Amino acid sequence: MDVVTFGETMVLFNPLSTGPLRYAGQFEKTIGGAESNVAIGLARLGHQVSWISRLGEDEFGVYVRNFIRGEGVDTSGVVFDETHPTAVFFKERRAAQESKVFYYRSGSAASRMTPNDIKEEDIARAKYLHVTGITPALSETCKETVLHAIALAKKNGVKVVFDPNIRLKIWSKEEARQTLMSIARQCDIVLPGFEEGEMLTEKNTPEDIANYFIEDGVSLVVVKLGAQGAYYATATEEEYVAGSKVEQIVDSIGAGDGFAAGFLSGLIRGWTIREAVTLGNKIGAYALTVVGDVEGYPFWSQVCPEQGDKEVLR
Repeated sequence: MDVVTFGETMVLFNPLSTGPLRYAGQFEKTIGGAESNVAIGLARLGHQVSWISRLGEDEFGVYVRNFIRGEGVDTSGVVFDETHPTAVFFKERRAAQESKVFYYRSGSAASRMTPNDIKEEDIARAKYLHVTGITPALSETCKETVLHAIALAKKNGVKVVFDPNIRLKIWSKEEARQTLMSIARQCDIVLPGFEEGEMLTEKNTPEDIANYFIEDGVSLVVVKLGAQGAYYATATEEEYVAGSKVEQIVDSIGAGDGFAAGFLSGLIRGWTIREAVTLGNKIGAYALTVVGDVEGYPFWSQVCPEQGDKEVLR
């Protein structure tokens, strides 16, 4: 197994029209969840990935499990909850490049995750554990589950990749900062967006943000800079990597998870950090071209058709 990840995936309703949701009469149904986005992105790039969660024992829960499993992701660790529902959320599109999201996730099955839902053998068999800052915001038991998974990964020599993915709609800024910095200190790789890095470290340049995490014990930091690409740093090297050009941005949601999938794909393939970041930028750019969280993620044959692996970086 290349990567194991866990967290909440919801049923996503996309309006077929732009404007306030009160005027939307028709929707397309799909799924959305940062961790499953990364899992699907990696599976499409040819990797073995496992996604763990709790879902309601309802039609939406079966739909989510089947969707993710149908993308080639191992869902054997999914638990169906008889008493709590699968969460849903809605997008609101006011303009081509602007989306808002509205969550209906309070009391969801995923918010009832506990450390018992994460088995040591599931973590130990992976090369990387991917976690986000969304899961610990869902409940106290979810936070305990994240810490439990990280402890299992460290025990078994599995590298931990942490994407803060800050959602201030579900907890306060101060609570988020305190909890997420505590988690980041236990991880090998941290992938903040620039604004997330500013909030967490109170620094205002990519270099200072990265150095703050490195001084806290993180081995590698990649600060995502949107259209400008990304900046990465370790204790011994650093570099800005230009972003991939996108002719028309349709929907920005899912781009950060696409970056994570591409970046991890590069690391799994044994590429240099710079090469992995370049691939992350490229996969993230694909996500910008369509409406939906995962619909734009490419298959490896699309990224690098009939060429050697490194040709994708040219």
